[in-house]
Amino acid sequence: MADYPINRNRFVKLSRPILISNMAPSKSEKREQYLSWDDYFMASAFLAAKRSKDPASQVGACIVDSEHRIVGTGYNGFPRGCSDDDFPWSKTSANNLENKYMYVVHAEANAILNKNAADIRGSRLYVALFPCNECAKLIIQSGIKEVIYMSDKHATREHTIASKMLFDKCGVNYRQYEPNESRVVIDFNEIDWDKQNQMPPTPSKGV
Repeated sequence: MADYPINRNRFVKLSRPILISNMAPSKSEKREQYLSWDDYFMASAFLAAKRSKDPASQVGACIVDSEHRIVGTGYNGFPRGCSDDDFPWSKTSANNLENKYMYVVHAEANAILNKNAADIRGSRLYVALFPCNECAKLIIQSGIKEVIYMSDKHATREHTIASKMLFDKCGVNYRQYEPNESRVVIDFNEIDWDKQNQMPPTPSKGV
């Protein structure tokens, strides 16, 4: 279980990302308890973070195009082909070569690299932490036009200040995510599969 700060005084605790409910007023009306786009995409970024092997910081990112389609996801980790057991996860060693910072690829960079052939110009990126200056460069170069972030806890650090300077000068908008739901949970046992059917009923054969 991990805490992700919205700001310095407010936290959202996600135990198992996304709660799906089947409750609806009636079978002929749409279900009202569905996720907003922002909640859906930020939850997708948090779900991607669950794949991170980093013991101290798990960050996920999700890229969304203008038609609300997810075109790339990523999480922080070592480059493809580098064993998670061969490189250090430490961040406090006096020897820089024994710290993770020399080797880890950030979630935003992985999401951009994982976009496959999708055109992400004009898209938006959802991420738990405000991007560092190195990720900001990639975001700008890839054509992403909006960044939605959960936490700005490093706001006073130089790499975040530099990021905002880059975004401001290059016309990339950024805003802090404001959740509609304080807790989103995935429960694979929530859905009653015996009562779920997307196909029309099979017509009965006449005698």
